[in-house]
Amino acid sequence: MTDIHPSAIIEEGAELGSGVRIGPYCCLGPDVVLGEGVELMPHVVISGRTRIGAGARIFPFASIGHQPQDLKYEGEPSELIVGDNVTIREYVTMNPGTRGGGMITRVGDDCVFMAGAHVAHDCQVGNHVILANNASLSGHVEVGDWAIIGGLSGVHQFVRIGQHAMIGGMSAVDSDVIPYGSVMGDRAYLSGLNIIGLKRRDFSREAIHDLRAAYRLLFAQEGTLQERVEDVAELFPDNLPVRDVVEFISNENSRALCQPRQNRDG
Repeated sequence: MTDIHPSAIIEEGAELGSGVRIGPYCCLGPDVVLGEGVELMPHVVISGRTRIGAGARIFPFASIGHQPQDLKYEGEPSELIVGDNVTIREYVTMNPGTRGGGMITRVGDDCVFMAGAHVAHDCQVGNHVILANNASLSGHVEVGDWAIIGGLSGVHQFVRIGQHAMIGGMSAVDSDVIPYGSVMGDRAYLSGLNIIGLKRRDFSREAIHDLRAAYRLLFAQEGTLQERVEDVAELFPDNLPVRDVVEFISNENSRALCQPRQNRDG
C-alpha cells in the first residue's frame, strides 16, 4: 500500500509503484518514476526525467535528477536511471546526462551512496558500487561493478574505474584504474591489488595468485606496456580476472592509466 505524507508535493504525471512510502516535505517532479517499494524519507527532492528502481531507500535532503552542472547543458531531455535496491544517504546529489555524453546517467543495482556523495552528468556506475562520504564522480566517469570509492575522494572527468577496484580515502584520481586495483594519494597512484576485496568476494586462491603474477609483469619496467599486455594475455588465457585487466588496458580512453608510484615517478 502506498503511503504519502500529506505535506509531500507530487506533481501531476509522476508515476509511483506499489508500496511506495513518501515522507514529509518531499517534492517529486512530473517526469519522476518510482519503482515498487521505494522509500523517501523527509525532505527528499527528485526532479527531471528520473527513474528510481524498486526497493531504493533515499534519505533526507538528497537532491536527485536536477539539471547537470555542465555549462554546455541547454535543457535537452536527458535522463537519470537508478537501479534496484540502491541506498542514497543524506545530501547525495545525482545529475542526469547531457547531449555530449549520451543523454543518460546510469546507476546500477545494490549500490550505496553515503552522505554527501556526488554523481555527475553522464556517469555510468555499475552494480554493488559504494561511494563513501563526500566522494565525487565528475562527468562521464565509468565505474565497474563492486568498486569502492573512499571518502572525500574525487574522480576526474572521463576516468574509468575497473570492477572490484578500491580507491583509498581522500584520493585524487585523474587516471584510469585497472580492475581489481587499489589506488591512493594525490595524485592517485596504484598501490597494488584489492586483495581484501577479492577474498571477501570468494575469488579462488589460484585466480588471485595468477592475478598477482600478471600485475607484476604488467607493471615491470621492461619493454613497452603493449608488449607486457600481450605477454600477460598469452600467459593467463583462462584466468577471467586477468582477462578483465587486459581488456581494460587494451580499450582506448582519453585518460592515462594509473601507475605504481615507482613507474610514475621514474
